[in-house]
Amino acid sequence: MTSDETLQAIHTVLSEQMMHPHLDGFGPEARLNEDLYLDSVLILQIFLNLELEYGLSVPEAAIARQDVQTVADLVALYQPKAVATVVPSFPLTGGTTDEGVHGEAYYDIKVHCFVSCVCDGLKRQGLDHRPFYFGVWDAKFALSDRFQLLYHAPDITQEFFRAWFQRLYGVAVREWYDPDISKSENLAVMLDLVRRRTYTGSVMVMLDMFHLPERENKFNQNPFPHYLMLQETADPDTWFVHDPDYRWEGEIARDKVIHAVMQPTVGGGYVFDNAETRAPAAKDLKAYFDACFVKSSNPLADAVREIVTAHLEGRGGVTLADLTAAVRELPIITIRKYAYEHGFAFFWRALKLPAREFEGWCEEIEALVQALKTLHYDCMKLSQTGERALAAPVFERLAEADRIETKLKGKLAEIFDLWCDQNVAADISLLNKSMLKRVAR
Repeated sequence: MTSDETLQAIHTVLSEQMMHPHLDGFGPEARLNEDLYLDSVLILQIFLNLELEYGLSVPEAAIARQDVQTVADLVALYQPKAVATVVPSFPLTGGTTDEGVHGEAYYDIKVHCFVSCVCDGLKRQGLDHRPFYFGVWDAKFALSDRFQLLYHAPDITQEFFRAWFQRLYGVAVREWYDPDISKSENLAVMLDLVRRRTYTGSVMVMLDMFHLPERENKFNQNPFPHYLMLQETADPDTWFVHDPDYRWEGEIARDKVIHAVMQPTVGGGYVFDNAETRAPAAKDLKAYFDACFVKSSNPLADAVREIVTAHLEGRGGVTLADLTAAVRELPIITIRKYAYEHGFAFFWRALKLPAREFEGWCEEIEALVQALKTLHYDCMKLSQTGERALAAPVFERLAEADRIETKLKGKLAEIFDLWCDQNVAADISLLNKSMLKRVAR
């Protein structure tokens, strides 16, 4: 199929199979996310429909990475090309690796909006924020009574992270949002906090990112609950918005931000002072890792396995046709697995382990993420075709993800134990000496 024919096939898939409403700007140079409002899930649906309707397929790596920005990039995936060496891209981490794991520069992973916001203050104070990501790779998610995977739900709170952040870094993260009062009353509280914000203070709010179309994001969810931070500017009609999770900051009209905050789909907010930060004690880091680490299972793989099984068996009235919607939020939870890199990097650097071996484990982390992304595609294919024989590849992919993550956790547990041997005993010894000196006085 020629480039022009592929372009037309993509348009047909969007307009007829997917009935996508945002095609006015369709063309080779149209940006998939910003111009056509296509998120990662919709791009997967394009891949799937091109395969099912036109027999067009691309390598699994291309499906998983989705390294496409424009319609022309999408068309190019289906054109013959020379074989190139694939280099791990770590697409959601950013940063630089000029100095490697033992230098000051490292990948800055953005995979959890609340954690990114509070850790932003640590970085501003020159503290290593990477240990706080111990709690992210298996961070809580929900499973609805219709067997839908949810990254945000009413019973998912930030209490675990709040309590540990204060214990580790000495910063009290106070919740200002009160669910028992009206949205208007909460807005008044927020406006006062933004007005009184100090130089080292942070005002965090949950808003619905879907209602900030000028903000680019990879997951064009509707709704899209998301935490970011606000402050005033010299212009009373404009606010400065700082979004550490998406590595973006800039000015947005105050009324637009308030509109996104006031949506009934969202509600939440915190305030904290970065000036209070201190370095964590080794014994507290050990306790935090122990509280976070789920060595014996992989909750995300287990949940997806249950979801697929429920849809195959028709539990609660769900059918295979419902499976696509059930796993729609899998990509948002999948990227949390990049947090493993911060865990490995923290211990690797402290123990002065070989940098080349660290890079190998980063490739394993990337392999886990790609396996979960391809799993998402396999689930969608099973759902759209209804062919039960396609369940086998889904369970095989789940087994692959399980195997990789179990391997990662095994190594992480090993280097954690080494770190504890070198640091926790010494930390406790120093504490005991300090206490003895106080008693002697």
